[in-house]
Amino acid sequence: MRSIERVGFVIKPHAPEVDTVLRQLLGYFSERGIECRLETEAADMLGKSERVSREELPSTVDLVIVLGGDGTLLSIAHLAAENRVPVLGVNMGSLGFLTETPLDEVFVTLDAYLGGDEHIVSPRQVLEAGTRGTTYYCLNDIVINKGALARMIQCAMWINDKEISIPRSDGLIISTPTGSTAYSLSAGGPIIQPYIPAIIIAPICPHTLSFRPMVVASDSRIRIQMQAKGEKAYLTLDGQRGYLMEMNETVEVRTSALKLQLISSPRRNYFDLLQEKLGWGKK
Repeated sequence: MRSIERVGFVIKPHAPEVDTVLRQLLGYFSERGIECRLETEAADMLGKSERVSREELPSTVDLVIVLGGDGTLLSIAHLAAENRVPVLGVNMGSLGFLTETPLDEVFVTLDAYLGGDEHIVSPRQVLEAGTRGTTYYCLNDIVINKGALARMIQCAMWINDKEISIPRSDGLIISTPTGSTAYSLSAGGPIIQPYIPAIIIAPICPHTLSFRPMVVASDSRIRIQMQAKGEKAYLTLDGQRGYLMEMNETVEVRTSALKLQLISSPRRNYFDLLQEKLGWGKK
């Protein structure tokens, strides 16, 4: 584990108590002689003139701390993975599968991480999507879905060059195991432990009962071609980035060589998280 000299902060500015927690964390690192860098919204909240843009922050620090919800973490996850910078997500929202560390376990988690506990660092699979000459990285999922009008779209799909027939549907979700508890779960996909190498392909409301979510090997090469003539379809990456697709546009998806190093609380494991977030066993 590399030494930590600089820590960067990304926040959800309207989260309750975020300013208080941010100040506490700045004090924690200041006592240890670790430099803190604030992204723009965090700097604005504290009235600081020194700031780094969210896009540039991961390349300038050794650790990123996210104060917010899963959406806030997803907005920087791909950048952190590209720069091989670990991320600690502190839950300031309601659900928080990615920002899983609660407020009362933040300092215990930081003490463990700075003390060299590598067991609390979870390498998470990342997908890469190639289209229009650009490669995009995603921690959760890549989604193709229909526009605002209630009309289904048609896609063609190949897995390792084998064409797979896809019925008309509202769209398609290609997910990592980390993203299995996100949109894919809502579409009927399975829950998969983050450490299992796999890719989930889940249709969104397919126009046939026979086309069900499926799990394929993580080294699979998946190619999707949009065939929604006259219909609008959107490509969405981790629910944060996206654009309107063109007719016959092709997206190639595979597992990236990159990993996101996600830091978890030493007081809980993945099944504790599922029970807490999904309410298993509650009466």
